[in-house]
Order: sequence, then C-alpha cells, then structure tokens
Amino acid sequence: MKESKMKKIKKRYIALIVLVVIIAGGFLFRNSLAVLAFDLFLSDRVETKLKEESYQPLKDDNKVKPEPVVYKSDPFSIMLLGTDQRDNETARSDTMMYAVVRPEDYKILLISIPRDTYTEIIGHKDNKKDKITHAYAFGGQQMAKDSLEALLGHDIQYYATINFKGLKDAVDAIGGVPLPIKKDIVNKGKDHEKFTIEAGKSLYNGQEALNYTRYREDSDFNRTKRQQVFIDVVANKMLSISQIGNIPKLLDIMGDNFKTDIEPSMIISLAKKFMGGKGMDISSFTVMGEGKRMDGVYYDIIDEEDLSEAKAMIDNWMSAATPVDQLIEPGKASNALEPKSTAVTQ
Repeated sequence: MKESKMKKIKKRYIALIVLVVIIAGGFLFRNSLAVLAFDLFLSDRVETKLKEESYQPLKDDNKVKPEPVVYKSDPFSIMLLGTDQRDNETARSDTMMYAVVRPEDYKILLISIPRDTYTEIIGHKDNKKDKITHAYAFGGQQMAKDSLEALLGHDIQYYATINFKGLKDAVDAIGGVPLPIKKDIVNKGKDHEKFTIEAGKSLYNGQEALNYTRYREDSDFNRTKRQQVFIDVVANKMLSISQIGNIPKLLDIMGDNFKTDIEPSMIISLAKKFMGGKGMDISSFTVMGEGKRMDGVYYDIIDEEDLSEAKAMIDNWMSAATPVDQLIEPGKASNALEPKSTAVTQ
C-alpha cells in the first residue's frame, strides 16, 4: 500500500518536472516558436502583399541592377526617407537617413541629414544646390538617392520610403510607443500647426508620436534626433514577438504608404532573423551644419568635420571584415575632436 502511494507521488513529481521543462522550454525558445508560426502562417501572405503594393524598383538605367537576394549576411546600405505630404502639397522628404545594416551583428547605423542641408541636387538644373529635402520633391526616390550618394561619397544599395501618416496609423495598431519626453512639447508658432504633447506618459499614440517628429520650435538638430528616436522605438516594437498577430493589420495600413526596392523575400528573411534574435542595436549620428540665410531662404551649411566623420563610420561599418568590437560608434571616428552629443532635449 505504501509502495503504491510512493509510486503515485513519484509520478506526480515526474509530471511536475516535465511540466516545468515544457514551460521553461517554451519561454526560452519563445522567439524561435514565434518565428516558426510566422513562417508557417503569415510569411507567404506578407511576401505577396509586399510584391503587390510596396515593391517598387527604381528605374535607373545607368546602373547594373543587383541580382535578387533571399538573405543578405554582409553589411548593406539603405536610404530611408520619411515623407510628410499634406493635402495637395508636393511631397518632400521630412526625414533622410543613410543606414548601414549589419544583419549578423544585429546592428544598424543611422546617419541623418537635416532637411535644410545645402547641397547639390543631382539631376536638377545642372545639379544646382538647394535644400536636400527638395531632391525628393523634384525627382522622387531616384533624385534623393543620387543626391545623398553625392553628398556622402558612398553608393546606396536600397531605398525605403515611408509616409509618416501611414506610420501614425501603424503606431496606433501596435498600441502606441514609449517616447523620452521629459517636459510638455508645445507647438505654438503662428505659422505652425498647433499641438501639445504631454510629458511623462508611458505610451504615446500615433498622432502624438507624429507630432513628436514634426515639432520644430527648438532646433533642426533636436528635430532630427527625435526622428531617430521615433524610428528606433517603432522598429523595435514592430519586430517584437508580441506584434506577430498584428502583421496583417500593419500590412493593410502600410499599403501605398511604404515603397522599397528591397526584394520581399529579403525583407521576410531579415524580419525573421531580427524577431528570432536578440533585437536590434541602433547607433545614430547627425551631420550638422550652421544656419545661414541666402536670398531670404534659410539653409544649413554642412559641417565638414561632421561630414568626414560620417564617411569614416560608413567605411568602417560597410566593411564585412570589421569585427563588431571595432565598429566606430558616433563621436568616436578617428578625425573627431570630441564626442558629439546625441541627447534629445525634449
């Protein structure tokens, strides 16, 4: 009788241990399980949707098109454009970044170019100089890409354009995002859209997040840093395993609001890698300038030291031979006299 009781207790302990192992395994491998679920149930739909609505190769007849890539392990470059078209206005690139992605290291470098940067607009009126934000207005992604390549002296392999209004709806779909707002942001200039963003909230909705990137009553530097912060928090939340169920809704929202020449199959493989891995580590740098009025128009005259530092970082990050512990972080390029501040003041 005692022996039978002991056997029952032993079985219960074994069952308990097995249950603990299953739960622990599910927790430890939850990312892998989530990626498997995405691969089995959603990846085909995502790829089809991207092909139909977002995949838009540039028509650049002067350059050899790269072969389609399913997965890219070596570092690669992307031009990121955030457009903010309102009503019937001509769209301009409110955000312009040169990104270097190192998939195997889970690291991304973002080099931001303020919208008022005075530079050559390649392909427009004999490459006449103007604000770099106008490149997109004059010639779309192609002119923006050519102008950014000329400014930074590096080729761009891919582009991705996101309409901020679509991104606003996407923020609402993922339940809002955290933003480092330490005091109320009040946009009250007579020629500006009026809004107030309350400080100290745990999450901000799509309109608040969009206003956070639009606020421009302090400096272009801080505006650019806010855009970097916004992209960081949105990208990390969208790629978290908790958002897998929202993917169909996000695809519907992005639709015409997102255009890229990255092959859909490559986007799928990168998404699975980042969802199943340790998350992205994003480093940001802004190429600054000094404000100056010419013929009554405000421009940023680029800081040549900042520009040289950006070029050095791109060289360093784009080399597959650079070990991760030797990547040059913002403010630590060889020609930098002192670290650049990356703090957001609002």
